Amino acid sequence: MELDHDTCYRALASRDVRFDGRFFIGVKTTGIYCRPICPARTAKSENVLFFPTAAAAQEAGFRPCLRCRPEAAPDSGAWRGVANSGVSNTVTRALALIEMGALDDNGMDALVARLGVGERQLRRLFAQHLGASPVAVAQTRRVLLAQQLIHETRMPITEIAFAAGFGSVRRFNEVFQNLFRRPPSALRHGSQPEQSAQAGVTLLLRYRPPYDWPAMLAFLSPRAIAGVELVADGCYYRSICLDGAHGTIVVQQGEGHALQATIRFPRLSSLSAIIARLRRMFDLAADPEIIGRQLSADPLMARLTAARPGLRVPGCWDGFEQAMRAVLGQQITVLGAIRLAGKLVAQYGEALSDPCADRPGLTHVFPQAAAVAAADLAPLGMPKTRAATLSAIAAALVADPQLLDTCVSLEEAVLKLRALPGIGDWTAQYMALRHLREPDAFPAADVALMHAIAVHEGARPNAKELTLRAEAWRPWRAYAAQHLWSSLA
Repeated sequence: MELDHDTCYRALASRDVRFDGRFFIGVKTTGIYCRPICPARTAKSENVLFFPTAAAAQEAGFRPCLRCRPEAAPDSGAWRGVANSGVSNTVTRALALIEMGALDDNGMDALVARLGVGERQLRRLFAQHLGASPVAVAQTRRVLLAQQLIHETRMPITEIAFAAGFGSVRRFNEVFQNLFRRPPSALRHGSQPEQSAQAGVTLLLRYRPPYDWPAMLAFLSPRAIAGVELVADGCYYRSICLDGAHGTIVVQQGEGHALQATIRFPRLSSLSAIIARLRRMFDLAADPEIIGRQLSADPLMARLTAARPGLRVPGCWDGFEQAMRAVLGQQITVLGAIRLAGKLVAQYGEALSDPCADRPGLTHVFPQAAAVAAADLAPLGMPKTRAATLSAIAAALVADPQLLDTCVSLEEAVLKLRALPGIGDWTAQYMALRHLREPDAFPAADVALMHAIAVHEGARPNAKELTLRAEAWRPWRAYAAQHLWSSLA
């Protein structure tokens, strides 16, 4: 990723917030790397280097600034959405897997196998677009998460080590001593009493503004499954289940350009994966400026993006849950589908092991694939073919737990999903949009999308005509679809 030194230096000198997270500054005289908005005195031009990512700066030997806190910078994915770019797909998918802990539990061999590329190719792409190796990106992710937990929570240092993905406290202390030249505890300010993560961890999840939080809640509220989810008082509540352990999350608008998440979960090592899921669910890695600029080349999208500049594409908590939702929603209303989902939860979901005291509406976790695969779904009151599809997907996921994981490309993902019984193009595209976070996924057979075009442009297209119309919105067709849906609200 090429960075022009003079342009970056002018942005640094002006403390231009638009560049926050787009690059980082390594100061050769101090060995520290900073954000462009760092309040420290601007170093001379000849004494600074510019890096596309924090990982690149860290791999070059610089340590994070304790004033501007690089872990608080919004995500930047400048390579994302480049038209016809398999490179964009590979890098984005690799980062998603790394954020979910792919390199914490397994090595590079497992990562490249899931991506369908060679290790040398992946290293080359990371060097080109991120300026750092996959291993360095994973290490930086651990360090910056640990730094955030030190600053924003009262978790004991020992708990932070495991929550950030370090295999041992000793390794955690070594990394921080080498990087910051001081132990982790020295980075914490204040003397408030420590609080275990099991009592609840509250931290900020940064995004690049603007962010339309009311639109996100407006999407989630009518789709909230009774017993599992709740939208109230400007907050989103839900129960979660990871590897058999239960917990709850609460998400609301936070201070500055961030959402505030409160996580209650008994297993410390799962915290980074939970954060990664929340970032994907609430589309926090999106860059609205890039998306809006490219979509605005089309007159219709120019109007819609101007009306809702911070609109995000809502994701999902879990792939299996989203698959069940998508199938239940085939050819019926949102309300009808959510009622069926509520019955599914009441019948086959596990009771929440530690209910949220202030939100008694959270009573269950969404059913696991094994429970649905073994169940007789006929009593739920749906067509036999649809019940058979739910059972078949659940059984397929039990046989292959990575069935709904990231694929090499959108096309491969759609083909893989369509191979499942009862899954057509609409369902496959919708799952790719919500679960796989494919920015160019587009369910052209969606009746609401056809209706939206008719409302805005006068003529109602069929699926083929809508597919042709949507060519102008590549590579952000998922965002175009969300704008069209939202315009009908």
